Amino acid sequence: MTQTRLDGVGCYNPASERDHAMWAKLQDFCASEPRAFERDPETGHVTGSAFVLSPDLSAVLLTHHAKLNRWLQLGGHCDGIADVPFVALKEAYEESGLSRITPIGAEVFDVDVHEIPANAKEPAHLHYDVRFLFRAEGRDFKVSDESHDLAWVPIAELEQMSDAPSVLVLRDKLARFLSGGA
Repeated sequence: MTQTRLDGVGCYNPASERDHAMWAKLQDFCASEPRAFERDPETGHVTGSAFVLSPDLSAVLLTHHAKLNRWLQLGGHCDGIADVPFVALKEAYEESGLSRITPIGAEVFDVDVHEIPANAKEPAHLHYDVRFLFRAEGRDFKVSDESHDLAWVPIAELEQMSDAPSVLVLRDKLARFLSGGA
C-alpha cells in the first residue's frame, strides 16, 4: 500500500477498502472546503482524536462524553488549527489530565467520517475525524468538564463499553498493530 500525505493532517497508509474510502472523503473535503479546520456545523469539519493506550499497551482510555452521552476515544475540534496531530495530543491532555503522553509513530492511525446528531445549538453535521495512536506513561487521570467519566478499558473488552463502529474499528486495527500486522 502507498502512503499519502495531506497538509495539516499528516501521512496515512490506508490498509483496507474502508481506509481508502475514508481517506478519499477526507482528501476531497479538505480540497473543496477552505474552512475545513474551522468549527462550522454547516459544512462539517476536521477533528483530531487520540487513541491513548495504557503504559503496558493492554487498555485504552475512553471518555464518557458529556454531550454525546457515549463512551468514545479522546479528541476534539481543530478550532482553526490546521495541525491535526497537535490537536489530537492537546485534546488528549486536556480531557485526561494525564501528565505524559507520547506518540506511537508519526502517521495517522485511522480516519473515520461520521455524523454528529443535531442538538439545540447545531444541526447534524459530519466530523472528518483523524485518529492518532498514543501511549500514556502513567494511569492516573483526571475527569474534565467535557466528560461524565474516564476509564481504562482493556482492549479485548471495548465492545462492552461501546458499540460505536468508529471505536470498534480502532480495536480491530490495534489488534493487528500489536500482533505485528499492518
